[in-house]
Amino acid sequence: MKKILLLSDTHSHIDDTILKYVAQADEVWHAGDIGDLAVTDSIKKLKPLRCVYGNIDDATARMEFPLHNRFKCEGVEVWITHIGGYPGKYNPNIKSEIELNPPKLFICGHSHILKVIFDKKFNLLHMNPGAAGKSGFHQVRTMLRFVIEGDKIKDLEIIEIEKRV
Repeated sequence: MKKILLLSDTHSHIDDTILKYVAQADEVWHAGDIGDLAVTDSIKKLKPLRCVYGNIDDATARMEFPLHNRFKCEGVEVWITHIGGYPGKYNPNIKSEIELNPPKLFICGHSHILKVIFDKKFNLLHMNPGAAGKSGFHQVRTMLRFVIEGDKIKDLEIIEIEKRV
């Protein structure tokens, strides 16, 4: 069993509230637009991190993290990328790979809009945790946490960090 904290679009922001949730997880997954690598360095000091770079990330982040991260967690095939779209509107650059080899869990960021959608066509769960950072148009900073046990994804929670003014 693994307790996962999923975040995205930190845009160089990390704070004690985010780190409190990091400390409660077994692993942290970041779906891109890290900004300053001090964000990922802070997370890695506390917990194992799986991460991808996003469109705002510089060459240093792109050297440290991949564009796509496909891996198995327990019995769940996971694919994290920053700009992936969502069911019915997948990014054209990845749609063919989803059609040929769909993961069980497809994660992306970029939109700053929290979404959890089951894609019946490809039998996969899509997650976008919204944005944990302070930059962007989103009104509420959000993250997701959930448990992977064997081949099951369960106990999904939305974490609302704070409303932005």
